[in-house]
Amino acid sequence: MDHPKFLLLIAVVQEQDLDSATNALQKIGASSTYLSSAGGFLGRRNATLLVGLPADRLQDSLKILQEACRQRIEYMTLPLEGSPMPMPAPVPVTVGGATVFALPVERFEQI
Repeated sequence: MDHPKFLLLIAVVQEQDLDSATNALQKIGASSTYLSSAGGFLGRRNATLLVGLPADRLQDSLKILQEACRQRIEYMTLPLEGSPMPMPAPVPVTVGGATVFALPVERFEQI
């Protein structure tokens, strides 16, 4: 089976990492388009990046996204169960990073 020549990366990143991710991708010549999205669990604003690139640039792109989209700890407040007063308890939650899908492209045209 032949290896694909081009890939489409779909990367879901936090909105606060969007600028650093797109700027870093541009430096290696990978153009991107983003769509606004929202996470299901935390309901946070995300950006879904669509990145077309030659297959041999995959590892470079993954490394760049890993550096630009760092995971971090944030605290969410949740009500304590069984408490007579709704006193929120801060809970540490890991956010950030990127979820990346790499899809082979069978056909690519610029029109």
